[in-house]
Amino acid sequence: QVQLVESGGGLVQAGGSLRLSCAASGSIFSINVMEWYRQAPGKQRESVATIRSDGITNYADSVKGRFTISSDNAKNMLYLQMNSLKPEDTAVYYCSVAGTTVWSTAFRSWGQGTQVTVSS
Repeated sequence: QVQLVESGGGLVQAGGSLRLSCAASGSIFSINVMEWYRQAPGKQRESVATIRSDGITNYADSVKGRFTISSDNAKNMLYLQMNSLKPEDTAVYYCSVAGTTVWSTAFRSWGQGTQVTVSS
């Protein structure tokens, strides 16, 4: 099993910054992709940012230039630096990791989510 634990959410004023962290642990052999998603009240979950094992990143148009995804592969850590936050960034943020276990099975795991609230 692979477990993900997010941290770093909170309440911030518009224009402020937050840094989310996600720690992956368990029977991980390799990680292929690490992602951040978010879900606002009444809306579907959406992809925010993705980082592949080769370092290639991708961002939703709504966060380009403001958010930065990064990872520490040695520690199985994922980060999301969020700058210039807007009220519309308010959501529960989830990390997701996909890869291979030590038993050579594929996995995709989700964290429990962390609330980010941006006040105007």
